[in-house]
Amino acid sequence: MLEMESLDAYDAVNLLADPLYGYCEITKDLGDGSGSEEAILDHPWLQRLRRIHQLQSAWWVFHTAEHSRFQHVVGVMHLSGGFARHLYPGLRAAFPDTPSPALVEETMRIAGLCHDIGHGPFGHFFDQEVLTHQGLDHEMVGRAVVLERLADRIASIRRSPVGAFARGEAIDPRWVAWVMAPADLPAFVPPAWLGALKPVLCALVSTDNLDYVRRDAYMCGVAVGPVDVARLRHYLFIHDGMLVLHQHGSGALAMFLNARLFLYNNIYFHRTVRRIDLHLRPVFRETVARLLPPGNALHHLDEYQELTDWSLLAEVERLQRAPRSRQERRLGQHWALVTSRELPWQLAYEDYEEITIPGSGLVRVDGRELAERIRSHMPRRWRSVGLEVDLATTDPRPVNPFTDDRVLGLYDPIRRALHRSGAVDLLTRLLPLRTTILRVYTDHPDARDAVRVATERVRAEPGPATEVTQ
Repeated sequence: MLEMESLDAYDAVNLLADPLYGYCEITKDLGDGSGSEEAILDHPWLQRLRRIHQLQSAWWVFHTAEHSRFQHVVGVMHLSGGFARHLYPGLRAAFPDTPSPALVEETMRIAGLCHDIGHGPFGHFFDQEVLTHQGLDHEMVGRAVVLERLADRIASIRRSPVGAFARGEAIDPRWVAWVMAPADLPAFVPPAWLGALKPVLCALVSTDNLDYVRRDAYMCGVAVGPVDVARLRHYLFIHDGMLVLHQHGSGALAMFLNARLFLYNNIYFHRTVRRIDLHLRPVFRETVARLLPPGNALHHLDEYQELTDWSLLAEVERLQRAPRSRQERRLGQHWALVTSRELPWQLAYEDYEEITIPGSGLVRVDGRELAERIRSHMPRRWRSVGLEVDLATTDPRPVNPFTDDRVLGLYDPIRRALHRSGAVDLLTRLLPLRTTILRVYTDHPDARDAVRVATERVRAEPGPATEVTQ
């Protein structure tokens, strides 16, 4: 007869099938009064992420990109736990007061699970068009949710998938709120061991980035180079209290960072994705205001919880079918050009530029100023048409890797030292400092040639508009 103890693991852990990882483990509710990952996953704040697309506008362009923030955060939870488990021996050696392996792993798993919990509909576009006007971003909202809505469930957890915490241990919800986002948490000083783990979620090579690059490429059907998560994890370790990548992992780093840049240029900054965003910008905040009370979103978390892609698009459908005022009819007609895929903006010009050397002298150019210069070079008959300059900019690597906490140290095995200039040289070889896709759109198809010629003339002139960044 089987001993009952041998079956406990099946009562304690469930498996979630995942196309990237095979299975992701979650701890189950045992009915003993302690918390579980299942209880967090089933909370309405986590479940709402099923109703927010991972790719804000790109799901209108890539027909298979129907995945949600929920799938992504489960993947980040899975990766974060694995990285914490791998790093634990070095962490304990550097910080003797580090808690038990199970607690450390679970802290990072819950942080990975909650890191995107503050997103609104249309993801980062919501940040840009709504939250920035309130002095907020989704990470600030997410921290408020963790501390005000999930703290009790987090603090009640007593085990991870690998086993129970040490007696008397519990997760401080502030640990989760602090480690899941780059900014500091006011009036909170994190333990040193947690500080060493923050790059796992917030560095350039983070579990967040590692999941979304692979998942977004897979779900969009876009082929990218391999992302070797196992090799990157194997060659990461804690050295002198900081997260470090061994030189032997630099090839995997190169493949990953180039795959990430490819996705920015070909999915997130796709020309039609940008056309959708360009068209929605004048009405998006006004539409959201119909569903969210005025003022600071942190003061209306209950209403914010109900705000998702589904609720926003349901309101959009009502505006189109049954507007109650002239203003609602205008909003409905504006949205209809997106939902019916009749976007007015047409691409007339496109160029791509890279900056590879810091301090190379490239200047910042205001898109509106550039648009006016282009308009002044157009034939008079076309000068009144709609014209928009779009600057899609990516910073694949920081200017100075050792003043930016997003970047890892690099260990040189020949010199047996953390070689700072080697890390700078590595990143310089791998990636440009900044990339910019310059696009010019017009709302009049017959004006495209005139816009293109005028833009080329402006770009040929001496002066700041000959090299464009933002």
